[in-house]
Amino acid sequence: MMHMQTFHKSEKLVSRKTISSLFQKNKGITCYPYKILWQKEDLNTKFPAQICITVPKRSFKKAHDRNYIKRKIREAYRKNKSLLYTSLQEKNINVAILLIYVGKEDMDSVALEKKMIQLIQQLNETIA
Repeated sequence: MMHMQTFHKSEKLVSRKTISSLFQKNKGITCYPYKILWQKEDLNTKFPAQICITVPKRSFKKAHDRNYIKRKIREAYRKNKSLLYTSLQEKNINVAILLIYVGKEDMDSVALEKKMIQLIQQLNETIA
């Protein structure tokens, strides 16, 4: 298995078709400050999950604020995705994930990471 503490380009969800179908199916979990929409998907990648991270313009008007939060979320995901990957590989499932930051204010990296771990655990329980 490849080194787990990385975030490859092929782990990013960029397919517009998949992203719009995630919004329509709306199988979601909320764990403040995150909301996650997910679906089982046949991904053309060696990774069991692809993720798209969004921070709404409504909550954070300035692009640099949104980018800063996305960077912190990506880092929290990168450090803890092995929890998700091992579970998905045991179940032999591939998922597409849309992670939305629903918080109204910026949080520190430590808090974001704790919540990310909780979110991944909830996702592991939900995905059957």
